[in-house]
Amino acid sequence: MHHTLRYLFFNGIARPLLLILIGLNVRRRHLLPARGPALLIANHNSHLDTLMLMLLFSSKTRRRVRPVAAADYFLKNRVLAWFATRIIGILPIERSNIGRTGSDGQRVDPLLVVTEALDREEIVILFPEGTRGDPEQLGTFQSGVAHIVRKRPRVPVTPVFIHGLGKALPRGEALLVPFFCDAFVGEPIFWTGDRASFMNKVHDCITTLAGEANRPTW
Repeated sequence: MHHTLRYLFFNGIARPLLLILIGLNVRRRHLLPARGPALLIANHNSHLDTLMLMLLFSSKTRRRVRPVAAADYFLKNRVLAWFATRIIGILPIERSNIGRTGSDGQRVDPLLVVTEALDREEIVILFPEGTRGDPEQLGTFQSGVAHIVRKRPRVPVTPVFIHGLGKALPRGEALLVPFFCDAFVGEPIFWTGDRASFMNKVHDCITTLAGEANRPTW
């Protein structure tokens, strides 16, 4: 039942909203992962970012796409939790578990659900900034993506830069403003063997895509 509702939501509501009302241009769509396991990382400036990234995939592939989201926000009530898990298909992350030690004395891994999803050959969407930032501005990248890829070094990491959605529905705003948006897809990144060099590579790739977005086309 929820598969049908999910299909109707994305194709009957989300797609017309983003592709018709706002408008979306995708550069190098062919670089998107066709199957899992794979990670898709992107900048994060709007509530619409997740929907837009999921709409980059076909309906068939989208069934295997799982966006990472904060459990304390998306599971705060039963209705939102049902919508987030059943329709969007989020992987809820307990941010309160970051740095916490379990009853067995072992450090709790809040990103375990991500590695489990990759082991199920799913495509996971992750925002390295960890939270929505100011419109069209890159925030500080957290090292969670390095933590995941270090454990699954053969998993490709596809970078995407989203341009325009931060102006269409920025953080703290509820009014949608029509604004043409672009998604710039980059070449896949792989684990370098070192956390610092990998994060530098991630930052450089996203920054390069951001520069492409801000480059005049005339």
